[in-house]
Amino acid sequence: MLSTYASPTAVRGLEHAGPPMLLKVTAFTVVAVPPYLVLEPVGASGSLPELLALTLFGLWAVSGALALHDPVGFRHPGRAAVLLFLIASCVSYAHLFAGLSGASTVTGRAAADRWMLMVLAAAGIAFVTTETVRTLDDAMVLVRWILAGGAVCCVVALIQFATHTNPVEWFKVIMVGFVDNNSGTAFQSRAALMRVSGTTMHPIELGVVSAMLLPLGVWRALYDRRGPRWLNWSIVALLATANALTVSRSGLIGLAIALVISVPFLPRVARQWATVVVPVGVAGLFIAVPGLISTMFNTSTAGSSDSSVMYRTGDYPLALRMVSDRPWFGSGPGTWIPVQPKDNFDNEYLLVAVTMGVIGLVALLAYLVVPALAALTAARNAQARELKLLAAAAAAAGLIATVASGTFDSMSFGVFALLCPFFIGLSGTAWLMVKNQLEQAREVPSGALPAPVPRG
Repeated sequence: MLSTYASPTAVRGLEHAGPPMLLKVTAFTVVAVPPYLVLEPVGASGSLPELLALTLFGLWAVSGALALHDPVGFRHPGRAAVLLFLIASCVSYAHLFAGLSGASTVTGRAAADRWMLMVLAAAGIAFVTTETVRTLDDAMVLVRWILAGGAVCCVVALIQFATHTNPVEWFKVIMVGFVDNNSGTAFQSRAALMRVSGTTMHPIELGVVSAMLLPLGVWRALYDRRGPRWLNWSIVALLATANALTVSRSGLIGLAIALVISVPFLPRVARQWATVVVPVGVAGLFIAVPGLISTMFNTSTAGSSDSSVMYRTGDYPLALRMVSDRPWFGSGPGTWIPVQPKDNFDNEYLLVAVTMGVIGLVALLAYLVVPALAALTAARNAQARELKLLAAAAAAAGLIATVASGTFDSMSFGVFALLCPFFIGLSGTAWLMVKNQLEQAREVPSGALPAPVPRG
């Protein structure tokens, strides 16, 4: 069987074995386990997904130091963006601890520690995903675990919406030693409806996350050769329904981006079905949920009169003033803890500009945009439809994350922060697979057929 890309093996002397169990369990828990349930002795960074992701990073770093794997052969644009974001965070962190930022308090240093742990956890996920997911079969295995977590999240959201009770209370009974740090918002009223968050920290986060997962769910439903098709499409329907129940402008924008990016890369028959299923599904959802039409309409047309929009636009003068005080390295990563709720930055770009300066802002933009554009490039150059749609799904998720980060402080939300690096890793996988295809095509004699994309 032809290699999919790059010659290095995950462990020297052993054949490639696909994504490890630790990565798959991490993928499931990132979406299925509420990030505000934390191990009490550890504190805010002690959620189960983050602890697993930090373990991934530690094992990746140790195995690299012991020469058990060679990360050099897995270069791709997304990994460079992750490294830039990691370096920018480290520089701002060092600036804080050197006492140069003016925010070197006990509380500020603790917040910076939490930020650095989150960035290391994200790096571990991104690096291990690309280095272990090397074939379409590998990608399908990992995606099953991610979507299983997404299904749990959506079912919890449906129960919350239908019964106004919170199944997350059941998690607390099961997860001995974990406590609720009170950072989650399970319910939030908007007009005629009660918004829900599932296992995420806020309805906006659920709206964005469900939109990011939707193209990946469609890819699995079209190409997964295991399990009943109806079950795979049911997960797609769950994601779309959960997105609507958040009554979130960010979620709606995310859905629009998902459709615009992924539909052109669908197989021809699937594109034809999409023109029928999408409008019928939207109409059915509005009929099934009383009050959804009026709430969505009022939310989408409120404009600058909406209180949430006013809070966001009111952030700019304060942010500009603080950035002008510390333009390059900011006050320190994660250190902005507002005294008044109105001073909370509902915009990740403003928040990072304040806490990490211009250098951090550029690094964040690269972290979100570069992997998405790399995946989109891979989708346009891939030969196989299956690989095209996988790359497009990663691109759609990255672009949704890029836009949504301008509507809420995205990296402060545990599910979003640790889901993004999975898509960065899949972007790298798609990029390297397409790169390998193009290299093989150049080596094939004129008139011969290029090698097929390996599935295992």
